[in-house]
Amino acid sequence: MLNREGPTPFYKQIADVIAERIRSGDLPPGSPLPSEAQLVEEYRIARTTARRVARELRDLGLAYTVQGEGTFVGEPGPPRNQRKIPRYQEIATEVAERIRRGELPPNRPIPSEQGLIDQYGVSKVTARQAVQRLRQEGWVFTVPHRGTYPNEPEKWPK
Repeated sequence: MLNREGPTPFYKQIADVIAERIRSGDLPPGSPLPSEAQLVEEYRIARTTARRVARELRDLGLAYTVQGEGTFVGEPGPPRNQRKIPRYQEIATEVAERIRRGELPPNRPIPSEQGLIDQYGVSKVTARQAVQRLRQEGWVFTVPHRGTYPNEPEKWPK
């Protein structure tokens, strides 16, 4: 049982729980560890604490991190369970579909960066990549310090 008040730092306790899942085979080599957002939600911790959990697992030699992709079980090199389509593209596709269906109408903001992070359980980088892709494709435009908004239908990609 985890103890926030005990002598062992909370991030080490969480890392021990995940390490046990790795050792038991519940998380096999190459599989992704829970994301920062998932750890924040599940354990009610700060993102910095979630980062310390990943660092602890790396320091123990149980995991490695690939920038922009996540933290995976094992040492660098084992095959990862890769997505066929990067996560940011999946998110951009879902948001574009919501725009097309009228759920996100022009002149009304799409979910904020933090909203996308919370909704999809992804990192800030992934959320930004999704919005950038939507902009590049012509689905949205961004007004600095205001938000990102769907374009009018005539500006949508064909």
